[in-house]
Amino acid sequence: MIMDVIEIQKIIPHRFPFLLLDRVTNIVKNETLIGYKNVTIGDNVFQGHFPGHPIYPGVMILEGMAQAGGILAFKSMDHMTEKEAANKVVYFMSIDKAKFRSPVKPGDKLEYHISVIKNKGAIWMLEGKAYVDDVLVSQAELKAMIVDK
Repeated sequence: MIMDVIEIQKIIPHRFPFLLLDRVTNIVKNETLIGYKNVTIGDNVFQGHFPGHPIYPGVMILEGMAQAGGILAFKSMDHMTEKEAANKVVYFMSIDKAKFRSPVKPGDKLEYHISVIKNKGAIWMLEGKAYVDDVLVSQAELKAMIVDK
């Protein structure tokens, strides 16, 4: 299943400049999601992080993982209609074991690989990994809950 940015915006509430997922290239419900963000020098964060030496902030990588995880959770809930999903939001409860292994720079394609560790009702535990050119640049465990807006 491929989702472009228009389809992504139907599921999660994030918008420019905080929508950090450009495309979803693969989803296996209740298992995995692969998606990406094209990092460009036009991203607002580079005005201050860091002038003359642009590095994509680690916290933005984690937020991109969280947004991808939210898509996976919503798409895994078969009984939820698009209208019902519009009245829900994903709240992240914790981010654990976060590691940053290599800097991400303008021009990189930041690919997110999200896997379900465990799901119980509205609670999701996910593993997130971020790659650039098949090199692991970041990873974390994410815990989230789907709640009413």
